[in-house]
Amino acid sequence: MSTPSLFDHPACVVTHLSAHVQEQLVDVLAPLGIHPRQFGLLDLLIEKDGLSQHQLAGPLNVHRNVMVGLVDELERRGLVERRRHPTDRRAHAVHVLPAGRELHTEAESLISGFETRLLGGLEPEEARTFVTLLKRVFAHAGLAGDLHPGLLTSEATLAESR
Repeated sequence: MSTPSLFDHPACVVTHLSAHVQEQLVDVLAPLGIHPRQFGLLDLLIEKDGLSQHQLAGPLNVHRNVMVGLVDELERRGLVERRRHPTDRRAHAVHVLPAGRELHTEAESLISGFETRLLGGLEPEEARTFVTLLKRVFAHAGLAGDLHPGLLTSEATLAESR
């Protein structure tokens, strides 16, 4: 009786792929001086500019204290700015500045190239099916609310966090 390879277990394959993708994504974004979480923050702000730090923390699955540091770093670099929140005097709204939009566009291009290479062993229809199936597994695992809304969750998730 032979023992199955670790790669016969979907959990092992997904774990290994996840670690590889995370490592590669860090490397892909390094020339721009940002990390994946900072890209996620910019991406969310491009989609929904003017959210409070608290509103940003939920969809990105980042603790509020960590979010303060992420915003601080992007603000120091002139990519975002805090302004008084229009409806909550206790909060600040975070807004993307033109330099942040430009950096986001560059990062999108680098990530798109990486994704093309990552899925290069698949036909285009297979790649679309693969992503669709991953999203279904993700949602079935109950993780749908823990990923950037531009990737999987709905507008309702953002509304709930307000």
